[in-house]
Amino acid sequence: MALLKHELHRQIKVPDVTHEDLWTLVFDTDSKRLYVEHWMYLGARADGTVQFWADKMDIAEYLTQRGQTAGHRKLWRLLRTLFNETTESAASEGESISIAA
Repeated sequence: MALLKHELHRQIKVPDVTHEDLWTLVFDTDSKRLYVEHWMYLGARADGTVQFWADKMDIAEYLTQRGQTAGHRKLWRLLRTLFNETTESAASEGESISIAA
């Protein structure tokens, strides 16, 4: 299984315990699925435990989460670029394009 990944946002907090969140845009080339993966890492605590947590979510679910992070803005830019390039190239090739408002 080949996964193509593009980091959207990384947030690191270091109070008493290192807490890192990482959001990545992932394309699974086998299943043809595009989704956002969220990894959370809680570093070694006083008792020596380390916790990892991962979640996969659809792009729409990610974009409708409360709070707009740098990752949300980056994904919006990627989507706009993708669709602008597709629209412009199709128009130059004489294809019919309908754009919903």
